Amino acid sequence: MSDNNSLTIPAELHTLQDFVRWGSSQLRASGVFFGHGNDDAIDEAMALLLHSVDLEPGIPDNFWAANLTLEEKQLFMQLLERRIVDRIPMPYITGTAWFAGLAFHVDERVLIPRSPFAELIGQAFAPWVNAEEVMTVLELGTGSGCMGIATAMHLPHVHVDAVDISSDALSVAAQNVAAYDLEERLQLILGDLFEPLSQERYDLIISNPPYVDADEMATLPEEYRHEPELALAAGDDGLDIAHRILAQAANYLTPQGILIVEVGDSAPALTHAYPDVDFIWPNFEHGGSGVFILNYQQLCELNQNSPIHHETAS
Repeated sequence: MSDNNSLTIPAELHTLQDFVRWGSSQLRASGVFFGHGNDDAIDEAMALLLHSVDLEPGIPDNFWAANLTLEEKQLFMQLLERRIVDRIPMPYITGTAWFAGLAFHVDERVLIPRSPFAELIGQAFAPWVNAEEVMTVLELGTGSGCMGIATAMHLPHVHVDAVDISSDALSVAAQNVAAYDLEERLQLILGDLFEPLSQERYDLIISNPPYVDADEMATLPEEYRHEPELALAAGDDGLDIAHRILAQAANYLTPQGILIVEVGDSAPALTHAYPDVDFIWPNFEHGGSGVFILNYQQLCELNQNSPIHHETAS
């Protein structure tokens, strides 16, 4: 890297394999943070390179020995520089993030999908619900629309209402809904959690709301600063939104309904705030944690007994 932070193309690099090897070394040496889809430098360099040459993942092995054109080399260097110098997360650079086996358009108006919810959706939420009995789903804080869309794709008989407080985020979500031709089964709704809803009842409510506490917000890696703070920050304990969801969810669930919410590293704070609630915390085969499950009856009992309900329901 030169003094003006511009990457130059080493003359020795010719093939896709050359650029992945060299690019991954540059990423590792620069100390970038991996937390937005890939967890190592090789995968990150590979994704940037494939985007530069307009190829999809899973190319034939013999392609890796193919030479890049000068234009492709220059584009890869530009993308790598944005990743290393500007610390922009890779999915924002390529404009694509993968979730539950599906590709979604993303930009800096929405959080980059990375939730263990993908595993639950891929299993049609089994064994926690009987998928055949789920007809209506509510997603709170849809962002890019990835969770609601993936749910609609894996449960092709359901209708999904997806709410978000950000009109910018819903613009991105609308693009993704159209890409999967789901306009008839997935409704995007602008509003703050349950506020825009009337008397609807849902068989399943899902949410990956903001849950980063104040201390963690103050020390986030630079890559996360490119994401909307509205989609990350949730007060001192990371539970500002979770408290509100717990206070109101029973009013929007069917009697057989289930609530599933991700609170990530704020899970200990949640169990401390609700010591008498028997949260279910699924284990994830592919990594991740901090997702809880409650049923309708548990939510009714919680709101009869919890002082937090009275503080946050107003």
